[in-house]
Amino acid sequence: MDFDIIRAGRAVLHVTDLEKSRAFYEALGFIETASDSGQIFFRGLEEHNHHSLVLKKKKTPAVEVISYKVRSEQDLDHLADFYNKQGTEVKWMEAGTQEAVGRTVRIQDISGLPVEYYGEMDPAERLLQKYHYHKGAKVQRIDHFNCMVPDVEKAYDHYIHQLGFACSEYTEGEEKKIWAAWLHRKPSVHDVAYMNGLGPRLHHIGFWLKDPMNLIDACDVLASMGYGSAIERGPGRHGLSNALFLYLRDPDGHRIELYNGDYLTSDPDFKPIRWDLDDPMRQTFWGHQAPDSWFDEASEVLDVHSNQKTALKNPTLKKRKPTFVT
Repeated sequence: MDFDIIRAGRAVLHVTDLEKSRAFYEALGFIETASDSGQIFFRGLEEHNHHSLVLKKKKTPAVEVISYKVRSEQDLDHLADFYNKQGTEVKWMEAGTQEAVGRTVRIQDISGLPVEYYGEMDPAERLLQKYHYHKGAKVQRIDHFNCMVPDVEKAYDHYIHQLGFACSEYTEGEEKKIWAAWLHRKPSVHDVAYMNGLGPRLHHIGFWLKDPMNLIDACDVLASMGYGSAIERGPGRHGLSNALFLYLRDPDGHRIELYNGDYLTSDPDFKPIRWDLDDPMRQTFWGHQAPDSWFDEASEVLDVHSNQKTALKNPTLKKRKPTFVT
C-alpha cells in the first residue's frame, strides 16, 4: 500500500457545556493547550503535538470524528486515491479550517464510523518533566479508540487487509466468528478495537497512564471533587491485553478509559492471541462484573458529510453474553 498510518491521533467530541467539561478533564490531569468560546483543546503530559482531544460546544453530545496520524502529507493524497477507488466519498478539510491541524481527509468508514487522517499538527511543549503540572491521573497520551459495530469481521477484514493494521488479540465464539478484535499500527495492543453491538458508536477513548497508582489517584481526586458517580467500572485488570483499567463517564456521557500495562507487539512473528467467548478470564482478570451501562451505552457518531447522527444497525451475530473489550 502507498500510505503509512502511524497511530490513533485525536478525537473530536461534541459536548453541551464547555465549563463543566473543562472542570472534569482538568480534574483528570489533561493539559489545556488552547480554547475559545466554542471549543477546548486538550493534550497529555507526554504529547508534543497541540492536542489529542477536542471538545466542541454543541446542542447535543456526539462524536464528530476519530483521527489517525499518518507519516506524511503525501499519505493523505494516497489515502484519498484509495478511498475514491473504493467508491467511498472523500471530504477534504483544508489547512486553516481546523485549528492547529493541517489539511485532513475525512471519510465514513466501512462500519459507518467518522474517520479522519492528518499528517501535520502544530507542536506543543512536552510536559513530561514539568512535574508541577502532573495532577489527577497524570494523563500521558492518547492510546486507542474502541468502537461498537454491527459486523466486527467486516471491519477486521478491511482494516487488516486494506489499511495495513495488525491484530494482537481477538474473541471468537463456537461458530468461528470474530466477536471482538484489537488492531494496531503502533507497537502496542491496539489503536482501535471493535466489539459486536448496536452501531456504529464510539464506546470509549483510551488514554495511557504512566503507572498503576495513577488509576487510584484518579479515583481519589474525582471522589474528593464530587465526581464519584463518574466512575463507571474499575479499577481492574483486563484478561484481554493484560492492562489495568478505569472507565469514566464525562458530563455528557462520553466514556473515557484510563489505561496502563499492556505489552509490545512489534515483532514480525507475533501471533494474535485467541480468546474463547465463554472464557471468563477474558472479561475481567479479577472476576468482577461490569455494569449494564458498559454494554448498552455508547456515544453516537456523526456523518462526516451531512453532520447528522448516523443511523444505527443491529449486530449481524446473534445476541449472546457481551464480550469485554479494552
